[in-house]
Amino acid sequence: MVADTDSATVAAYDKDAAFAADWHSQPPPDDLHDAVRRYFRAGLSADIGCGSGRDAAWLNANGFPCVGYDASDRLLAEARRRYPDLTFAYSYPPALAAIADASFENVLCETVIMHLPREAMASSVERLAAILKSGGALYLTWRVAENGDRRDARGRLYASVDANSVRKALVGTALLLDEEIVSASSGNAIHRVVARKR
Repeated sequence: MVADTDSATVAAYDKDAAFAADWHSQPPPDDLHDAVRRYFRAGLSADIGCGSGRDAAWLNANGFPCVGYDASDRLLAEARRRYPDLTFAYSYPPALAAIADASFENVLCETVIMHLPREAMASSVERLAAILKSGGALYLTWRVAENGDRRDARGRLYASVDANSVRKALVGTALLLDEEIVSASSGNAIHRVVARKR
């Protein structure tokens, strides 16, 4: 069990490598790519909740050298298999214990925090901002839950994320983007924010 995360969600990802095939067969996340090109600056980047490495690989190939982090040993193994020349490591919100403060120019956290218990979300968002360098950008998204917390058929938690709580947790940052859209890749409704650390 990973401290402060939802153990059933991590277990679901550890059990089924088919998630990787699903992600890699989706259309490209052009909305994410456009935002990264607009808001990220050249420099070391982190993909928090990297899964099987799709977004970390794109970042590396597009001028943003990236380290991918995840809580699932199975997904990290899949990421290393698919992208043997890239760096992937075990760490997960809220603690992100393997990562020092002010380590990264950019942080990507794509549809991860809704897998956390609600009581861990604010501290997770605070920690994501803490690992940014001054002037760095955080790209953060979550799946919009219309009917409160739920679990899917595989046991993954989809918690209802309070956007106001996320905004309040982004202390010491300036919000550059704050919107709800339909993901170009998954087709799901997501909320996304981009914040620049002061």
